[in-house]
Amino acid sequence: MKRADYISWDEYFMGVALLSAQRSKDPNTQVGACIVNSDKKIVGVGYNGFPSGCDDDELPWDREGAYLDTKYPYVCHAELNAILNSISRDLKNGTIYVALFPCNECAKAIIQSGIKEIVYLSDKYDGTDSVVASKRMLKQAGVTLRKLELKRPDLHISFSVDS
Repeated sequence: MKRADYISWDEYFMGVALLSAQRSKDPNTQVGACIVNSDKKIVGVGYNGFPSGCDDDELPWDREGAYLDTKYPYVCHAELNAILNSISRDLKNGTIYVALFPCNECAKAIIQSGIKEIVYLSDKYDGTDSVVASKRMLKQAGVTLRKLELKRPDLHISFSVDS
């Protein structure tokens, strides 16, 4: 008889996105993304961080201050990194799993890549100009938005294989 408590596809892919977020060096916000094709194969992952080759010890991680002294002009969001890191150039009809609802800049990249569904956990910036613009574009482009409702509150991962 098979195990009954195995995780669902949604839990698996969101788990990969959340695990990817742990690679982020941002001291305030860690976001990960996981792109899945229509065959339920992972084709891209990413997390928020600075572009390759940019020194994350020299660029600022601050959230407040003069624009050029904050992280905002430098950081690449998880969704964009997942698209750019994709092993496939064909993301059409794919799904992107992300903990935080995408901003307007990421929405543009998602639409242009052909991804047709966004699965997210939090929409904490709902009502901000960025998210209003994002939702406007995503709706016009026919991208499905799905807030993930999970049956389990957490998932424990252990590096011990002897348990």
